[in-house]
Amino acid sequence: MHRKISDRLFERACRVIPGGVNSPVRSGRSVGVRPFFVKEAKGCRIRDEDGNVYIDYVCSWGPLIAGHAPVQVVEAVMKAAAGGTSYGIPSRLEVELAEQVAALVPSMEMIRMVNSGTEAVMSAVRLARGFTGRNKVIKFNGCYHGHSDCLLVASGSGLATFGIPGSPGVPEELVQHTMSLRYNDLDVVEEAMEHMGGDVAAIVLEPVAGNMGVVPPRQGYLEGLRRICDRYGALLIFDEVITGFRVALGGAQERYGVKPDLTCLGKIIGGGLPVGAYGGRRDVMQRVAPEGDIYQAGTLSGNPIAMAAGLAMLDIVRRDGVYEELEEKASHLAAGLGRAAEEAGVPMTLNRVGSMGCGFFSRHPVTDFETAAQSDTRAYAVFFREMMERGVYLAPSQFEAFFVSLAHEKEDLDATVEAAGEAFRATAAVLEAP
Repeated sequence: MHRKISDRLFERACRVIPGGVNSPVRSGRSVGVRPFFVKEAKGCRIRDEDGNVYIDYVCSWGPLIAGHAPVQVVEAVMKAAAGGTSYGIPSRLEVELAEQVAALVPSMEMIRMVNSGTEAVMSAVRLARGFTGRNKVIKFNGCYHGHSDCLLVASGSGLATFGIPGSPGVPEELVQHTMSLRYNDLDVVEEAMEHMGGDVAAIVLEPVAGNMGVVPPRQGYLEGLRRICDRYGALLIFDEVITGFRVALGGAQERYGVKPDLTCLGKIIGGGLPVGAYGGRRDVMQRVAPEGDIYQAGTLSGNPIAMAAGLAMLDIVRRDGVYEELEEKASHLAAGLGRAAEEAGVPMTLNRVGSMGCGFFSRHPVTDFETAAQSDTRAYAVFFREMMERGVYLAPSQFEAFFVSLAHEKEDLDATVEAAGEAFRATAAVLEAP
């Protein structure tokens, strides 16, 4: 595949944008490639500036559950934009979206719209601290909650990709109240809470980890965290920025039957536009300004274009049979990838929850960040490049998810599995070479 135009654009970008990209994992460094630049996208395919076409399993990192540029969302955005792009004044659309989210995610009795997942989680943590009058927060290794200072500890996503344990520029005083524990291990949480439970404002986690690859919760894990929070008076925060409306209509909390005190959303409720939201128990949310004394604000929060896109996307996912279709397609793809890896003699552990999954180049089960980190990232890099040469675009990191959309048809999935068979064989040849 030719990438001359993308290469020139990347060289230009590097002169004015750090690393040439606006989010680190896009750089492709961990898989040994330069980024390509997208010209257009439709359905499950993206076309780069050089005319190369790829079946896309990144789906803008999850929100494009209906694929790229679905007609209903595009029309809603155009209609909203014609009436003004931002008001800084309330509009009907933000009320309607909040009402629909609250109806679909019952734990979210009240909701505040923001502009990103990072902003949502940062605001939820501040609210938890203000509500409880406590300072300490427990998170889990490999769970990424955005780049706010107090949560940039032992995180996944780009930090895992580049092996960065935290970040310069974050003073120790800002993270001294954050404890990061092993994911999927209730015993370590029990032990920590026995020592400092009275000081813990919240336990925050991805109920299905999506930033160390995909790691589902062990049976009873989420229920155990709920009991622990209730016992010690801490708030349970689910970061469902990825899983919300992705693994079920009501998110992971519906799928696993566990109700958090606060939930953070993003991705799908923006229909592909920048958006986030946090919400939960009415008594907690009533502490948010101007009703309460815990401050959070945003000029573009609830802007009409993002709200219109979100409403259109929720109309799509509420249709009968949507999640059954996604489950069937993702299961078909995962089974095919598993067979292809086995036939090529390449060790792979495939984790999947609903329409999100990850193939780890590992012989062992992946149940937390420590086992995810044992994966063969060199093998993934080879496989990634081989798939890209065959017109399939995966996440440029072993520690990210793939996503299946409604736009992926059976022939797309079968073409992907066929490409994977060739890519696995090529990967095996490289790994066997001296």
